[in-house]
Amino acid sequence: MYKNEFDNALRQNKTFNAYMFYGQSNFLIDYYTSIISKQLGSPDEIEKLYFDDFNFKYAKDKLLQSSLFTSNNILVIKLDKKLNKKEVVELIEACNKNPDSKVVFSCMGDNDFKTMGGYFTSKLNAVSVRMFSPFQNEAIRILEAQAKELNVNCDMSALNHIYFMHRQDLSLCVNDLRKLSILEERITPDIVNKHCFGIGAVNFEDFLHNLMSAQDISDDLQLLLEEGMNEIYLLNQISSFVQQLFMISSYARIHGSANAKEILGFIPPKNVWEKKTRLAIGIKAERFLEILDYLLNIELELKSSKISNQNLYLQACLRKISVLIR
Repeated sequence: MYKNEFDNALRQNKTFNAYMFYGQSNFLIDYYTSIISKQLGSPDEIEKLYFDDFNFKYAKDKLLQSSLFTSNNILVIKLDKKLNKKEVVELIEACNKNPDSKVVFSCMGDNDFKTMGGYFTSKLNAVSVRMFSPFQNEAIRILEAQAKELNVNCDMSALNHIYFMHRQDLSLCVNDLRKLSILEERITPDIVNKHCFGIGAVNFEDFLHNLMSAQDISDDLQLLLEEGMNEIYLLNQISSFVQQLFMISSYARIHGSANAKEILGFIPPKNVWEKKTRLAIGIKAERFLEILDYLLNIELELKSSKISNQNLYLQACLRKISVLIR
């Protein structure tokens, strides 16, 4: 099941005996693990087994036995490597035998958990949810929800600023929101700049603008990759940025001008929006499809071909984007 399907199930108040969250976004895996755990029981009713603390026999015995002191018996298991089918199915079946028990698997890292996800079937009243890195609009909505939960009075433009300051790392963004929650004032981009510090030597938003402006991005690209940015993640963020430019361009061509609230769902700082709008309108409409096709082909090559040095291959490919834009 994908995240949007699971969100629909949540809105319908549907519950399962066993949950599994896995995929590209460790933040979303942790985020949904926390949401479900809180829905299933109180903190006193939740036990967590993380990584090397996991013991199959202990976990199974716990799920089969109801607690003498609480109504619910919730077990959260965080893993960085998949379990075998026998263990997974027995833990799920333990929850089916004991109506007081629920188990939540939080599967972290790049290991292939897809096979394990297949053991979570509707017959067992179990669900596995695959998490992909969220696009910008979805990520900003998550940060908005986190700000409300932390009682942070935060401008949407400030949330957007924090998001790009931390190169789309939602965990770092939420950490900054917690830090900002002690301030008794409305949080603006200026306040963010005063109290928060981004990671890396390269401003990622500027990098994206320079790339799509056909400027030389060689040094910045090399720095981003040297700092550890994953090649596939970088491609996904570039694709998301191109899609946003396409929406701005299309809206402006239809309506005569671009409306940030209608397109993005929030109003960014005036100078940021004007810069992005000029960039979007300056790219020919037919070029957007060519660029997106090109980016998807690069991603396919990286995932399916035996490229000895993906870092250098990506650098060479991205430098060719300026040719497509002209």
